[in-house]
Amino acid sequence: MGWAVTYTCDGDIWQLVLDRAPQGVLYYSDASQTYDALIYRPGIHIALPDKSQTYRVEGDNAELRHYLARLARRSRCFSRCIKALARAVKLFVYAWNRRQLHKQQYPGYPVNVKDFV
Repeated sequence: MGWAVTYTCDGDIWQLVLDRAPQGVLYYSDASQTYDALIYRPGIHIALPDKSQTYRVEGDNAELRHYLARLARRSRCFSRCIKALARAVKLFVYAWNRRQLHKQQYPGYPVNVKDFV
């Protein structure tokens, strides 16, 4: 999972996230011009008119909002400090990635994200 916590969201930030993320063979996105301008190494980018292949990303985003309340609703829980938000996301991604690797190795055993913190 690639991620970044920033004040802005432009093409340079997206390229940085893409470069830091684990490399993929295929990259799916919507037809946004931002994604067309990125450089995908070594994979291939496929822009889709629908969300048929982005379900995994949307699922990961839902998990992130579920486990980090500060990302769910602005009016109830929010981060006043961008460094605190970045640390929370970094911890979540660390635990999430460890959990995913464990699930691949032992698919029959249920595990929670909190078990990998």
